[in-house]
Amino acid sequence: MGDNLRLRERNAIRTPMQWSSGENGGFSTAKELVRPAIASGPYGFESVNVDDQLRDPSSLLRWMIGMIRIRKQCPEVGDSEWQVLATGNPQVLATLHGEVVLCVHNVGDRTAEVTLPLDLARTWRNLRESGESISGPLTLDPYGYAWFRAG
Repeated sequence: MGDNLRLRERNAIRTPMQWSSGENGGFSTAKELVRPAIASGPYGFESVNVDDQLRDPSSLLRWMIGMIRIRKQCPEVGDSEWQVLATGNPQVLATLHGEVVLCVHNVGDRTAEVTLPLDLARTWRNLRESGESISGPLTLDPYGYAWFRAG
């Protein structure tokens, strides 16, 4: 969603939720809303709305739903002891949570390859890419990340 900069102060960001490409963005069937829906431009409800985002596998909404699902599968991330692992690369942060969840984040703008100090006798299953596991050096895209669970 975008902002309606014609509205004053904080009201510019308090526009109706854009649920669909229908009338008023699917927010209401009322003829007149308290604040107008964003109806035109690149952020208008015909271009950006929840219905379309749910259908698009590469949308931000679908990514967020997937990450929330993964986070709920990993209570260890918030509930257990964790440690930072040495990566040998200053642009990569790796954390091990409860000895079973590994989070690796490339915070740099270049591709990064790291070899993590893990027991590779264990299987580390990628929680985002089904079927993928760590078997040696790990390559991360710029600003990329991977979460794994020990099996």
